[in-house]
Amino acid sequence: MQEGLLALDAWLGQTGLNAWVRSSPHIYPWANVLHVLGVALLVGAIGILDLRIAGAWRRLPLEALSAALTPLAATGVAVQAASGLVLFAADGQALAASGVFHAKLALMAAALLNAALFRWRWRSLAHASRTRGEVVAREEPPASARLLALASLALWIAVLILGRLIAYA
Repeated sequence: MQEGLLALDAWLGQTGLNAWVRSSPHIYPWANVLHVLGVALLVGAIGILDLRIAGAWRRLPLEALSAALTPLAATGVAVQAASGLVLFAADGQALAASGVFHAKLALMAAALLNAALFRWRWRSLAHASRTRGEVVAREEPPASARLLALASLALWIAVLILGRLIAYA
């Protein structure tokens, strides 16, 4: 992983992003603010949705909650990706050597894979319901979906914690 991150750092150097980030005392702090806002959007939205899927707040309609919160979570991922690239550009070589950063990236990949698996599983359940003439929107997800939701919550919280620990490792 370190070699890939060093290659990314070299490429960012060629694009001028590294120099741009390092040229101003304001870019890094604002990228950090955006990164925190991105994590708040992501973990706040997906955390509430994951808890609902896992069984909390059963009176809240799952379909409506998902429709409202999923775009916020996706926006949080996009904000984090963009701001994270700027933060990486500021100190890519040190981050490439950081085991904590590697663990954060691995858990992020696992969390995104979990989200994709959940979406695939949820769509396949909805399709199976439609073909049998059942109601498409299942208000109480099956146990497999509840487990994926709990895994999502744990993974994103771990990513958040590791992100904060990078500065101290």
